[in-house]
Amino acid sequence: MQNHCPVDEALLNYSRSITDLPPALISEILNCLEPKELGIVSCVSKSIYRLASEHHVWKEFYSERWGQPVVRTPLGLGYLDEKTWKELFVEREFRSKTFLGRYSIDNLYGHTEAVRTVFLLASKKLIFTSGYESIVRMWDMEEGLAIASSRPLGCTIRAVAADTKLLIAGGTDGFIHGWRAKEGLSYLFDLKGSQNQNTEFRLWEHEGPITCLALDLTRIYSGSWDMTVRVWDRLLLKCLKVLRHSDWVWSLVPHDTTVASVSGSDVYVWDSDNGSQIAFVSNVHVGDIYSLARSHTGKLLFTGGEDGAIHMFEIINHCGESNLHQVATWIPHSGPVYSLSFEFPWLVSASSDGKLSLIDVRKLLKPSRHAAPGNPKRSNGSYQKNVEPPQRMLHWFGSNLFSVDIGSDRVVCGGEEGVVRVWNFSQALEIEQRSRALRGLRFGEQDEASNDVWHNKRGVSSKLKA
Repeated sequence: MQNHCPVDEALLNYSRSITDLPPALISEILNCLEPKELGIVSCVSKSIYRLASEHHVWKEFYSERWGQPVVRTPLGLGYLDEKTWKELFVEREFRSKTFLGRYSIDNLYGHTEAVRTVFLLASKKLIFTSGYESIVRMWDMEEGLAIASSRPLGCTIRAVAADTKLLIAGGTDGFIHGWRAKEGLSYLFDLKGSQNQNTEFRLWEHEGPITCLALDLTRIYSGSWDMTVRVWDRLLLKCLKVLRHSDWVWSLVPHDTTVASVSGSDVYVWDSDNGSQIAFVSNVHVGDIYSLARSHTGKLLFTGGEDGAIHMFEIINHCGESNLHQVATWIPHSGPVYSLSFEFPWLVSASSDGKLSLIDVRKLLKPSRHAAPGNPKRSNGSYQKNVEPPQRMLHWFGSNLFSVDIGSDRVVCGGEEGVVRVWNFSQALEIEQRSRALRGLRFGEQDEASNDVWHNKRGVSSKLKA
């Protein structure tokens, strides 16, 4: 006979089911579950449903995938308190699946030469574009209409970045031109106005064309063919650090106190506070690496190269040291991958072959909450060569796609022909919402019918007993 643990027997006698456990202990159990598991467990009882629906872990689920939510309210864009974190998560997860559904294409005309850069500011429904004609253009994402355009800046603009406070553009002459947001202006930036020192500025320190730009709350990041990445104080407009590379810098992505960059065929990760190099991988692609993307947690890096391949890396921190571990490789293109953009769970790429690929990375991520969230699965210490092909390919009407961005239910792309195209997947969202509502009605009718049958059966049985 097996010896039973007295503690287990006591728990067994005390708790006949999970609903008998104290709420604090149930909350700890729920904290170990993934979203799908949490949804299943919440069906056990009304009390578990309430605990699961209001659990703080939904905020973690949302934030580690998409960051802080910014939504449209009656008073404008802001943080919405009416929805629970579970509702926000389910809505966003549901929306992410629409990239496999029906879409429409909006063509934005106005550029007279090739479009080298596009940037989608989804929180304000704005698109910024520029290119060879040296003019920065601003578009309404919903209406597909031009809002404003800047005066010619004097050279090709290869990079644009923006948030709700600042818009910056990088030129091949080596300058960064910036516009500060104007208070009371619904579309934020007065591009058409005459040059004003209070709202416009220009930074000169790079000695070659600027190829990439990025913003965070306190800093501006710029990369150049002068083989440097510069970190700027966005308030004082002063250069804080110069990160030197061995070849032209093509792309960069900051996160927290680090910035990742690509130069030649190499990948770097830097400490942006002290300027030290914390991780490095050489010869990642055959030829140059042209594009770089990063997950919101900062732990996943994606590179696109001259060889048409896309690599996925995990940044592993162990005992104070950082390493890049290759997780997966895709080869969806027959030409160089000029641009990448990531919005969980979708990685979108643009290539010289005139195609866009959409890759869902969810299957490569660890399902366990005990591991760090968003970490990839590993197989015997080696990366997964035989991963699924891209879930979707979008075909352009020309060649040489230079820049792509993704956000919410839109994919924006610009290329050599000078037309900006917006793939709008909101129609798929609306169709799916209607079908879900209809399914809900049908299930409701079935539930009512089953309840009637149940009551009838109870009535018959009582009569038989009598």
